[in-house]
Amino acid sequence: MKGSLTQSMSWLHTWCGLLIGWMLFAIFLTGTLAVFDKEINWWMQPELTDQAQPAAEAANAAQRWLAERHADETNWNISLPTARVPDLAVSVGERRRGGEGVTHLDPLTGETIEPRKTIGGNFFFHFHYTLHLPRTLGVWVVGFAAMAMLVALLSGIIIHKKIFKEFFTFRPAKGQRSWLDAHNASAVLLLPFHLMITYTGLAIFFVLYMPAAVDALYDGDAQAFFNEAQPAWAAQQALRGEGRGGERVSAPTAALLPLGDFVSRAEDHYGAGMIGSLAVLNPGRSDAKVLARPVLGNRIELNKGDGIIFNGANGELLQAPEPSRTSQLTQRVIAGLHFAQFGGYPMRWLYFICGLISCAMIGTGLVLYAVKQRKQAKANPQFLRVVESLNVAVIAGLSLACVALLWGNRLLPAELAGRQDWELRLFFGIWALGWLHAWLRKPLFAWREQLSAAALMAFTLPVLDLWTTHASLDAMRLSLLGSVALIGLLLGWTVWKIPTVVAARKARSARLDHPVAGASS
Repeated sequence: MKGSLTQSMSWLHTWCGLLIGWMLFAIFLTGTLAVFDKEINWWMQPELTDQAQPAAEAANAAQRWLAERHADETNWNISLPTARVPDLAVSVGERRRGGEGVTHLDPLTGETIEPRKTIGGNFFFHFHYTLHLPRTLGVWVVGFAAMAMLVALLSGIIIHKKIFKEFFTFRPAKGQRSWLDAHNASAVLLLPFHLMITYTGLAIFFVLYMPAAVDALYDGDAQAFFNEAQPAWAAQQALRGEGRGGERVSAPTAALLPLGDFVSRAEDHYGAGMIGSLAVLNPGRSDAKVLARPVLGNRIELNKGDGIIFNGANGELLQAPEPSRTSQLTQRVIAGLHFAQFGGYPMRWLYFICGLISCAMIGTGLVLYAVKQRKQAKANPQFLRVVESLNVAVIAGLSLACVALLWGNRLLPAELAGRQDWELRLFFGIWALGWLHAWLRKPLFAWREQLSAAALMAFTLPVLDLWTTHASLDAMRLSLLGSVALIGLLLGWTVWKIPTVVAARKARSARLDHPVAGASS
């Protein structure tokens, strides 16, 4: 019975890992990059520089600019510079950062800045949970892949009974055994992380995946559910909805207090440097309201929707955030664990490294299947060719496309019309060419050539950055360029080791074919 169960789980683990593995690799790689999505945004818009301006002073600069040009508007939106986003952005009406109508300002002088249009690191974040499909469809597809990931993890635990011994076992230059050892070690090392990140990713969209309770209790009105579950968020949305349509309210005029004062008072509640944005309703009127919202996830409880509301004319505190209820706190902590917005940069680097190891686990599993199939006499050569070409295209080709996107950001003219669309075309075009190249070339050559191209482009990205931009190299840009160059060295080392692994595999096969000669040698 035990053998039968192990064999069943082995079959389930193999096919779940193979059929969903290519999708999971793309999800994990882009999710790993999305850990630093704000920093990638920053790098991809070199016109934005870190002025180290306190948020309160930046808010006052934005207020002066808006008062001079949009005094008659009923809604002001201000995105404040933070530790991860040095940008001061303003808009009026219902427009937000990154959309049309958003104006970028110098936090020191208040002068207008025109950064280049780019898909930025936000592309990796959205690709991570939608695969660039229509949002609802993409969330469902990624959710299906996450469920398959859980099945693969649980079946893998059942298969590997000596799980702790396998963690300390690695036999280099042993062909299939080396791939198996690398797969097992990376899986065991981060098993708690894999289970956590997969489960929390599913839990974020629990209303979409399991709508029965909302349908039964709220007649299918998900918005009513969220309004009751998050009353503070609902109240703030109602506040932002007041005065829409551009019509002025009839309240008497009154001077708007300096917005920097509201930022300072909000920082007393959330902490210094933790205020990410302001929304002002009816500026210049006696019923003006100022909503100060913290940066997303400054603690493990993901505080999306929280905020503190003041009267803009007299400074009176109108609404302070209330402690989360138990059920709400649980869901927010689960979401916070997945988004990794807490713990600062040490936690981000931990998630980033864990993400890379997870990619290695998935990649070695895919390669291991191809190596095993290649040794079987009954293996279907056409199916094996598809598997091997997809392995190269997804693992090496996607890595190359990600680096090519960074190169394209620097090489495409800053004033190019539809620049964001051209960056998308470049990314998916390189990825498609990677699959075509993998199909036309033998697997070994395809691996070496695509990984070599990715390694070279990653390692030389700092040279390209210095050649194409004149912005000062701040700590963030140096860190990003150094990290990409280090990944380039890692990819280069992988290319260098491929001939060694292949030679060891051939030598082992020769010893098996000629056991007497192998023993005498």
